[in-house]
Amino acid sequence: MNKEEKNKILVYLTTEKEKVLSKIEELKELSMPIEPDCAIGRVSRMDAINNRGISEAALQKAHEKLKKINISLSSINDDNFGNCIHCGEEIAIQRLLLMPGSLCIKCAQRY
Repeated sequence: MNKEEKNKILVYLTTEKEKVLSKIEELKELSMPIEPDCAIGRVSRMDAINNRGISEAALQKAHEKLKKINISLSSINDDNFGNCIHCGEEIAIQRLLLMPGSLCIKCAQRY
């Protein structure tokens, strides 16, 4: 992988990290417990509890994505960055941009 491609990935991952951090803060607010003394009605309370569960799942996915972004950012200057950790083949830049920390397509299909 050449320097230009690494810089493109670095810029993209840095921007994506900021978006994910912002999303995490938003989802934390949406995942807050619903106070029982809050007068919103029984049906509305059930909707709020359901929405909270959805927000918690989205929060977990956002944390996983942030972890992968951080791993990619910490290893971007390594000589093997952009190569599959299983087979060593180069991973397409588009795949690295869409799924930081991913395997090559062949290995991803196997594992």
